[in-house]
Amino acid sequence: MKSFTYVIKDAIGIHARPAGLLVKEAKKYASKATILYNGKSAECTKLMAVMSLGVKTGTEITVQVEGDDEEAAAAGLEAFFSANL
Repeated sequence: MKSFTYVIKDAIGIHARPAGLLVKEAKKYASKATILYNGKSAECTKLMAVMSLGVKTGTEITVQVEGDDEEAAAAGLEAFFSANL
């Protein structure tokens, strides 16, 4: 399993537009990606679950990636977060 932490920089946090883009990005990989935030977790491929976390700007999340292509998935998702959130 691979994991990384990221501090959300988007002024609104994880809202509908970036959450939708995140779901599309996560579905590119065979590995399962999960966001951990404030004692809760959500699979990155489930839009409503990601949005229900209520992640705000300036907060730190952890993303865990597990599966056959976890190296590529973790790198790709980390780059996605840096570019979009």
